Amino acid sequence: MPSSSKREWLQGTYGKAVEKAPERQKVFETTGKMPIEPVYSHDDLAGFDPNAALGFPGEYPFTRGIQPTMYRGRFWTMRQYAGFGTAEESNQRYRYLLNAGQTGLSVAFDLPTQIGYDSDDPMAAGEVGKVGVAIDSIDDMLTLFDQIPLDKVTTSMTINATAPVLLALYVAVGKKQGVSSDKLGGTVQNDILKEYITRGTYIYPPKPSMRLITDVFKYCNDSVPQWNTISISGYHIREAGSTAAQEIAFTLADGIEYVNAAIGSGQDVDEFAGRLSFFFACHSNFLEEVAKFRAARRLWAKIMKERFNAKSARSQMLRFHTQTGGATLTAQQPENNIVRTTVQALAAVLGGTQSLHTNSMDEALGLPTEKAVQIALRTQQILAYENGVGDVADPLGGAYFIEEMTNRLEAEAAEYIKTIDGMGGALAALEQGFQQREIGEASYRYQRQVEAKERVIVGVNNFKTPEEPVELLKLDPTIGQRQVEKLRKLRAERDNGAVEALLGKLEQTANGTENLVPAMIECVEARVTLGEISHRLRRVWGEHRETVVI
Repeated sequence: MPSSSKREWLQGTYGKAVEKAPERQKVFETTGKMPIEPVYSHDDLAGFDPNAALGFPGEYPFTRGIQPTMYRGRFWTMRQYAGFGTAEESNQRYRYLLNAGQTGLSVAFDLPTQIGYDSDDPMAAGEVGKVGVAIDSIDDMLTLFDQIPLDKVTTSMTINATAPVLLALYVAVGKKQGVSSDKLGGTVQNDILKEYITRGTYIYPPKPSMRLITDVFKYCNDSVPQWNTISISGYHIREAGSTAAQEIAFTLADGIEYVNAAIGSGQDVDEFAGRLSFFFACHSNFLEEVAKFRAARRLWAKIMKERFNAKSARSQMLRFHTQTGGATLTAQQPENNIVRTTVQALAAVLGGTQSLHTNSMDEALGLPTEKAVQIALRTQQILAYENGVGDVADPLGGAYFIEEMTNRLEAEAAEYIKTIDGMGGALAALEQGFQQREIGEASYRYQRQVEAKERVIVGVNNFKTPEEPVELLKLDPTIGQRQVEKLRKLRAERDNGAVEALLGKLEQTANGTENLVPAMIECVEARVTLGEISHRLRRVWGEHRETVVI
């Protein structure tokens, strides 16, 4: 007789099978140490109300997706993250990607640009153009977007401490192209809290940094209405070693902090919340990752509706970009990364992402070559056009395991947020080192499992083969000197009296309460450099010193 319940099956059919042939390992669990049972059924969803917990796509609580049609309307935006060397070189890569079928741009900036130094600053020596494109002034920005119409292409910019300056540059380039700011579409990452937690490209202390963020919210609401004013980023939290539940919790806790800051600056939640966006990693535990995206969407909808009394459905929606897991890529057998990336990209699509970057197979070794970039983009295109995965919204919805895992991830993330609330919020918690410690412990636990071969990484701790040489992208070693020459020419040609006057105005604004973005736009249009703007604000606010966590 067939089993009539899960319990009967476990004790009967399953129990006899395991007694006869033990399973391949004693414990099955997710990356976050959640136990995985041998099978899931309706018994695991006792009291589960699909109408309340799931609803339908495009309706609260958005568990099944934020658009009613999802990918039946249009596919996710294929937005490959790229940028290296000079603006000329990166412009060529962007145009190559657009010609290959990419549907949106994503700009990687070099380290000096991210932390507010011009390429001729002694602090920038050896780093110019290495991990992204070097942008010192409007001259570079005009070159970066040469022959790329900003009224037709949306651009995501991964920049945080200097985010308002890059937004100002983008608006100024739009004007030069004849594109008014209300026609510009894109995203600026602008998420400083995760920089304090994991990534480190901060400049100023938290209070003025939060002011810059809310100034961007307000300016864009008034002048750049199609712009996503922040990309609240769990990606870097996950890449630092967090679990899936921690990625949800710490990301949404940062989001709560930003919403509180914006409300505290006098903005109405439904005026700015609809332009908030999120950014998540997608790692290799396929089903856990699908459930993670669904849990994050539902939890954020509840937070916005119940905590902040957001009335607009758009304010309750968690819109997100996904990047496949950089930390999962291996230098050994790099072709294996194509498979990893494909599986991760599929999980992101089944989880309902709005845009997607697929990593290139050689990124564990260096910046990607054109061939590797094309394979990464083709991976997305094959998923979109050949496999039918976008033909139905939330195709895994209702699966017992997916729904049970979604519930568990949401509950664990909510418990973390409750703890953070009790500490005074995300900023207070990170100042006490809470998120850093939790991530560090999770990362250490995972690494120990890899070293003990409790988790197999193909080609690294098992299934090894002799390494073969790989063709890598080689950067021109004269990049730094060329940028220095550009800056020397710029400073000789511009009106330096006007520059000093505008920097004085910027400093005065920073000492007051007016929005800083208009003053920055005036500066960059007069060819004031990113480093000059950042140094003037350092004079007013000082620099942040890292919280040491032991």
